[in-house]
Amino acid sequence: MILPNAESAQIPEDKILGYLLSSTHRSGKAKAAFFVNFGFWSQEWQKLAAALRRHARENPLAAYEATAFGQRYVADGTLVAPDGTALNVRSVWFINSDGAAPRFVTAHPLKRKTA
Repeated sequence: MILPNAESAQIPEDKILGYLLSSTHRSGKAKAAFFVNFGFWSQEWQKLAAALRRHARENPLAAYEATAFGQRYVADGTLVAPDGTALNVRSVWFINSDGAAPRFVTAHPLKRKTA
């Protein structure tokens, strides 16, 4: 199963620039260092947003849970960076109980699987 309505996923500019690609955000700066290392730049923040939407459309859900406010979804899998690297990433999405469009919550690297 993939993220429901993934084609209409919403990722606000501020979520990318003010969080995922922010070198000064308290909890986002480590994520920013990771994403920037593979060619995601704040000047072209739309590339990361597009990669996250593709990630949601192409990777199976690892978990989902119902909350009082809607559904929380977690997708794990490959996210292709601008430099061509296939990153192992987890993205988290939320769909309000009164809406159908998934809203981006966060993303972070996952450890590589060892053989």
